[in-house]
Amino acid sequence: MADARSDELPTADAIVLGAGMSGLVSASILLEQGNSRVVVLDEYDHVGGNHIDRAIGGYTFDIGSLIFQDDSPLLAHFPEILPRYVPIEPSWSRLSPQGVVTHYPFSIRDDVLGAGPVELLRMAGSAVAGRVSKRHQHNVRDFAEHLLGARFIDRSGLGYYMQRLCGLPPEQIDLEFARSRLGWLEEQSSVRNLVRRLLRSVTGDPEPPSHNRQLARAREGYGHLYEPAVQSLTERGVEFSLGTRLTGVYRTGDQFTVSTGAGPVAAPRLVSTIPLDRALELCALDAPGEPLPTVTLVSLFFSFSGDRGFDTSILYNFSREGAWKRITVYSDLYGPSDGREFFTVEVIGERVGNSVPTAEADFRAHCAANELLLGDLVLEGSHVLDNAYPIYTRGSGERARDSIQALREFGLESLGRQGGFQYQPTARASTVEAERALRPTSS
Repeated sequence: MADARSDELPTADAIVLGAGMSGLVSASILLEQGNSRVVVLDEYDHVGGNHIDRAIGGYTFDIGSLIFQDDSPLLAHFPEILPRYVPIEPSWSRLSPQGVVTHYPFSIRDDVLGAGPVELLRMAGSAVAGRVSKRHQHNVRDFAEHLLGARFIDRSGLGYYMQRLCGLPPEQIDLEFARSRLGWLEEQSSVRNLVRRLLRSVTGDPEPPSHNRQLARAREGYGHLYEPAVQSLTERGVEFSLGTRLTGVYRTGDQFTVSTGAGPVAAPRLVSTIPLDRALELCALDAPGEPLPTVTLVSLFFSFSGDRGFDTSILYNFSREGAWKRITVYSDLYGPSDGREFFTVEVIGERVGNSVPTAEADFRAHCAANELLLGDLVLEGSHVLDNAYPIYTRGSGERARDSIQALREFGLESLGRQGGFQYQPTARASTVEAERALRPTSS
């Protein structure tokens, strides 16, 4: 391809940086808006962004725990991928500070009734005090204590889990993160919901069924899952350039030029779904303050034969000890391989120095102490993922908005989990955000 400063550059109607979910949906929307040629660039060698799987022997693991829903707006853009999902019925539980595997995110029976009358009164007083003293919240701990009280937060282990989720004490996590990641806590802690939970714990009635169908990625992996979407976009005028190093973004008048290891490409419109700091670097713009904090995720891939000690497909760690935050048993979703179960264990890298051996040793020791996974536990592989998801320390939300504004003034539209510095727990959220950002507001 020609030099970046040449007058004869390969051109497109629009360029998208990043081929994750936000990037794919952005490309689809840009086509709908009349752009006939869209170029999608990604330094990863695959589509799907951080939706990554690893095939090792007869096992296929995911980086993290990724569950989809059949009512996601994503399927309005790519209905052809629906048949490739695997319908599942996942179940969730947690390891409590008392060493009990119980209901997730909390249990009326174990966390409240099991506390005994004295502690129950103390928790009730703490909950009332939280409503009064934490009316003005500044961080995640304030948010949680206002809803549930400090004593319940400690007894249930919610505070310990929040620290594992971000790799930081809850007092250092900004209120914005609480509202984006823990919004469900307000619903779970409402009086109506608590009464319903209490009645179900007494009567033994099951949880009400979900209004949508839960799905897992294709058995063959994410490449197979997203193949029809890539084919559809390609046939409609999208050109993918994957595994290509991005070296710079330049603007001349109304035209943007993106320089890559494969050569430059130019377009009058540029959409970015890559991390904000990386986009600023490519555009040679100064970052407003310190680098934005993100989580490094260490994933441990195990196969196992023996007594798990829990019967749900997902187990969260709400206990005081142990660096790991979640186990996802993929053999529950896809079936065992050669008679063995297989699962991914997620560990926030900051808690183990981003070290796989440290994460493995800590996990094994904690399982032994809590009589979990008793049997033949084999580490089959691992993966360390930078920029897994953003976290809000004090002031980082404001710095992110300043970064987005600087990019907007440059002319670049930045959106999505990475490009918008938003914690988006589902593909549905990524789709909604891309549509909100790219579609003009109706008059």
